[in-house]
Amino acid sequence: MSGANPSAVGETPLLELDVDAPPTLYAKVEWFNQPTASHGGGSVKTRIGKSMLDAARATASDFGERTLLEASSGNTGTAVARFGATHGCDVEIVLPEDAGDGKIEAIEDAGATTTFVDPDRGYDAFVETCRSKVRDAPEEYHYLNQYENPANPGVHAGTTAVELWNQTDGAMTHFVAGAGTGGTLVGVGRALADRGVDVYGFEPATPDHDIAGLKHMHSTGHYVPGTYDAAAVETQSFVSTDVAYRYVEWLRRRDAARPVRIADSGQWTESFVRDHLRVDGDLLVGPSSGACLAMVDRLTAMGVLDGDDVVVVPFPDRGDRYPNRDLSATASPERPGPLLRSDPA
Repeated sequence: MSGANPSAVGETPLLELDVDAPPTLYAKVEWFNQPTASHGGGSVKTRIGKSMLDAARATASDFGERTLLEASSGNTGTAVARFGATHGCDVEIVLPEDAGDGKIEAIEDAGATTTFVDPDRGYDAFVETCRSKVRDAPEEYHYLNQYENPANPGVHAGTTAVELWNQTDGAMTHFVAGAGTGGTLVGVGRALADRGVDVYGFEPATPDHDIAGLKHMHSTGHYVPGTYDAAAVETQSFVSTDVAYRYVEWLRRRDAARPVRIADSGQWTESFVRDHLRVDGDLLVGPSSGACLAMVDRLTAMGVLDGDDVVVVPFPDRGDRYPNRDLSATASPERPGPLLRSDPA
């Protein structure tokens, strides 16, 4: 059983992406949360895992007596499992059968119990499974519920947004990110609204998608998380799985030729970050990171973004957390779009 280091959360590096793009483009590298020896141990969800457990410890008189329960496609489950182990809690994570092997292993290595749901039942089935467990045995579980827990957007307002503003020296004009629970979008949007930062969100184009961590919600019958607040987002758009994968592969190839530059990296030195960004020589990112670049591309093509803008996207996790996914499977030799103009070498 392996726990987590609560002090190693936040102050993650910010990279300036060396791409042919009109706006200045930065990426917040969230896998540096809760680093392991390989520095691939964390994700953007590490922040909310710690925040939700801290809130539960402060408010639940029987914290530690009931099993911590959470629905997750992998990253939140990993964070809850690790922080739960740190506090000596039993943890059960409900996740899809096709979750990445690396994520399942991380959850189980932390000592958590895993309950699997048929992915064909859709994302909402994970949440309903948790609710059913609580209805059947309310005295047994403490359901953290990232989809309704105010500690989710709250931690992004209190930490992520502050870091982004400081790391860009207050020059940030836009934040672009995908919506799963909506916590990152809403937290950053609320915190920086009075500073003139516009927030643009996106979600997978269809319910049947493979952009892990994100949720298709704007179709009839799909559950919209309570943590999502449309008023905090300028526009909510859609990105398909194949487009997200194509940008992942493009970024991997592009980085091999033109390395990213480090902006203000907080607690990390520039040389340390450079040494631990890559896997086998390549900058590997997950599907949601590729989708972020696709959305920036679209906004630029629409004329929303130009050369005067400073745009930040999250890189939520590292690509090697998806060992059973071929992220280059739908890659095209053609350039992904007008924002990233140079053909991949």
